[in-house]
Amino acid sequence: MAVGIICEYNPFHNGHLYHLNKVKELAKGEEIILILGGNFLQRGNLSIISKYNKTKIALEYGINLVIELPFQFATQNADLFAKGAISILKKLKCNKLVFGSESANIELFKKLAEIQLNNKEYNKRIKKYLKDGLNYPTALSKSLHDFSNFTIINPNDILALSYIKEIIIQNVDIVPLTIKRTNNYHDTQLNNEISSATSIRKAIKELKDIKDYIPDITLKYLNKKSWERNYFNLLKYKIITEKTNLNKYQTVDEGIENRILKGIYNSNNLEELISIVKTKRYTYNKINRMFTHILCSFTKEDAKNNKDLKYIRILGFDNIGKKYLNSIKKECDVPIITNIKKENVDLLSIEIKCDSIYNLIMNEKFELFKQKPIIKK
Repeated sequence: MAVGIICEYNPFHNGHLYHLNKVKELAKGEEIILILGGNFLQRGNLSIISKYNKTKIALEYGINLVIELPFQFATQNADLFAKGAISILKKLKCNKLVFGSESANIELFKKLAEIQLNNKEYNKRIKKYLKDGLNYPTALSKSLHDFSNFTIINPNDILALSYIKEIIIQNVDIVPLTIKRTNNYHDTQLNNEISSATSIRKAIKELKDIKDYIPDITLKYLNKKSWERNYFNLLKYKIITEKTNLNKYQTVDEGIENRILKGIYNSNNLEELISIVKTKRYTYNKINRMFTHILCSFTKEDAKNNKDLKYIRILGFDNIGKKYLNSIKKECDVPIITNIKKENVDLLSIEIKCDSIYNLIMNEKFELFKQKPIIKK
């Protein structure tokens, strides 16, 4: 049996190290498996460290096995993100899941999950709030408050709720455990030794010194090249050349494409474009995810055809992880993929395409078809 964690490490900072040390205490010698958000992430942004270098960092700090969360789950809302991650942990026979949250209250999350799954009035209420023009996170929070008197607004609480709900849906024998977050996820300023990833990314962009907020190994792998202009130019080209077909892409709702088309001709960078497109109903993260799906040509049809887990992709392991993988792989009913080969190119087609786009934006030089799992001796 093993302990699972689900992280993006964008970038790996002191808070992640604190979390991982707590996970090791809870694991009590059991193997630790990381489900890693790769190059494109849940908030719709790019990883400032490539997934292979994030894997090296994870292994260096004691994670035994690193599995990639496929793009079709990694760049979606909390529920779909959780579906992919829990599906992988189930296939890998994990018996615990440890995650950070602001509330750190498992029993409360279970109560709220039951409301979401079994209360028909809750579903009617959330539809009403959406119809009133609220965005989904706000509608979710208000609906849950109506039936529980608890307000859930913090992103890691929302993810925690999705994890527990998915454990129930998939009827999987995973014990959820939570560690209370020590900082505010939304903080944009560096304020102590453990600062948010958001504040660290902002500081990097502003060329500030961040060495006190991240381990030395993270500094080693940070891609400090300016990539925002590359991203925006590619996105602008894609939107302009496909302006009549934008709503075929995942998360591009009917009608929003008109705002996107208006914005692309009146903006000089991504932030300007988002500010033009953004409305009360469309959050910053939702718009970012739209742009990721447009840029990577991830269509609604692609999402429909890949709604269930089809494979497990290994990014790296140490000797303990290798032994664990060998002990369970015969029981796994989906392919476990290490290298890109002729027989699995179709399964990995979305990932190959997205990695190629990422490398183009970030000026990375990974040779996709030669890349093998990172092995820590």
